[in-house]
Amino acid sequence: MSLLEISGASLGFDERVLWSDLNLSVEPGEFIALIGANGSGKSMLLKTILGTQQLSGGSISFAGKPAGTQNHLIGYVPQHRTADAGLPLRVIDAVRFGLDGHKFGPTFAGRAAREKSLQALRRVDAEHLANEPVGKLSGGEMQRVRVAQAIMSEPKLILADEPLSALDLKHQQRVSELINEQRERLGSAVIFVTHDLNPIIDYVDRVIYLAQGRHSIGTTDEVMQSEVLSNLYGTEIDVVRNQGRIVVLGAHDHEHHEDEEWT
Repeated sequence: MSLLEISGASLGFDERVLWSDLNLSVEPGEFIALIGANGSGKSMLLKTILGTQQLSGGSISFAGKPAGTQNHLIGYVPQHRTADAGLPLRVIDAVRFGLDGHKFGPTFAGRAAREKSLQALRRVDAEHLANEPVGKLSGGEMQRVRVAQAIMSEPKLILADEPLSALDLKHQQRVSELINEQRERLGSAVIFVTHDLNPIIDYVDRVIYLAQGRHSIGTTDEVMQSEVLSNLYGTEIDVVRNQGRIVVLGAHDHEHHEDEEWT
C-alpha cells in the first residue's frame, strides 16, 4: 500500500477550478517537487493532504486512513509569515512543539526532549538561536526553525511549503540537504513546494506541475519540457537547460497574483 493516495481529487472555489482529476500515489522515500504558477493551488494541495481544506471531489488517504487523521506522522513546514515581534516563545520551545504539540493535556520538557530539540536545531545550523524569542528572528532564521520543528517527530511524510523562501543561497542548499538527509535516514516521503526546481533537482524523483487549472506529473525530464508546459499554460513556454540548471521562460506572464493561500 502506498503511503499517500490521491484519487480523482479536485479543488475549486465558486467558478474557479484550481486543479481537477488529480491522481497520485506516493511511496515511502519519494521526493516530489510541487511547482507551478502563483495561485495554482500548490499550498492548498498540501492543506487537503493535512485535512484542513476539504476537496471539491475525490479522496485522499494517508497511511491507510482519511486525510487529517494521521497528522502526527506528518512534518509540516508552512509558508513564511512574519512572526509577532512581541511573541515571548523561545525557539527551543517552539521546536519542541514538533515532538508533542499534537498531544492533548500537559507535556513535560525533560532533558531528553530538550536534547532532541537542540539536535534538530543543530541540523539546520540554528542551535545558537535556541534561547532567542521567536518574534526576534529574521525571515531566514524562522524558516530554519520551522524545518527543525517539522523533523522533530521523525515523520513518515514531510510537507514543505516553500521552505527556501527568505533564505540566502548557502542556507537554501543546507535546508534542501537537510530535508533530503531526513528522507534517506527515515525513509520519509517529501512533497516540496518551490518556485525554483534547481536547488533540489538532484533529489527529485517526480514533479507535479500545476498551471491554469491543469497539471502534469512525471520525472523532471518528462515534465520540464517546452511542449508539456506550453500545453499546461495554453501558450508558448520555453524550457532552457544550461549547465545543469533549468530555466522556464514565459511562465511568469501567466501567473496569478491572488490570495497567498492559493499559491
